[in-house]
Amino acid sequence: MPLPTAPAKINLFLHVGSARADGYHPIESLAAFADIGDDLHFEPGGDAFSIQVTGPYAEDAGQPANNLVLKAAYALRRRIAAVGGGSFRLTKNLPAGAGLGGGSSDAAAALRLLADTIGITGGDPALLEAAKETGADVAVCLERKARLVSGIGDVLSEPVAIPALPAVIVYPGAPASTPAVYRTFDRTKASSTPLGIRVSEIPRERAGFLRFLHSQTNDLASAARSVTPEIAEADAALRNTDRALLIRMSGSGSTVFALHETMERAEAEAATIRAKYPRWWVKTTTLR
Repeated sequence: MPLPTAPAKINLFLHVGSARADGYHPIESLAAFADIGDDLHFEPGGDAFSIQVTGPYAEDAGQPANNLVLKAAYALRRRIAAVGGGSFRLTKNLPAGAGLGGGSSDAAAALRLLADTIGITGGDPALLEAAKETGADVAVCLERKARLVSGIGDVLSEPVAIPALPAVIVYPGAPASTPAVYRTFDRTKASSTPLGIRVSEIPRERAGFLRFLHSQTNDLASAARSVTPEIAEADAALRNTDRALLIRMSGSGSTVFALHETMERAEAEAATIRAKYPRWWVKTTTLR
């Protein structure tokens, strides 16, 4: 299945170091992308940018004027005068506050669409600069390819060819505040995994890759469960089905994912969870 214009981002693991003097935490994460997400379209015309948001989660997306799509568009125009105005149409399929990188992926999609209108490539430095100005996760969403992310989220590896991973993604309907999760992480002095993974250490074949993932952690999981107890409930629901190869929280929460051997098994688990928790957002996908 082709990727949507703004796919959901999943952090397959997340290592977090101690806070630096400026308050930021060094991290290390392998970001992958789902084949579900938001859809963004652009119609050139005029000098200004506008956005119309529709879809099942349009009301949760905030005020249109504050949308990261517009922030990204103006950030690129400040760097490339040839970028003209126009209207964006965003279909919001991803729940806001779920930690799926939806806003960042929307912004990255806007940059790609604008790049197409003026004939610049995805590797143009102005695109990366505009992405970093717009938000910490926007740059990794530009190419929609798995990458190792480090630094404070600003250092990206070359794309990592990971095996296709059938998965169930569960958002229990309660957001986790990233600042609150990091404050709890610091206050509780949660354990950190040593940083320093190299891309060359990541196996490419499926069995080895899964073993590698099992040896990693999400260092924010305990803090996030303290901030948003529903995360623990989602985790337990996935574990109760006893079908998954790996279950882990993504990023700072509150989405939890389970990897499966086949899409058929993922669909079966998703159906079980939907029946028991009809108010939760439960999707099957392939992560790449």
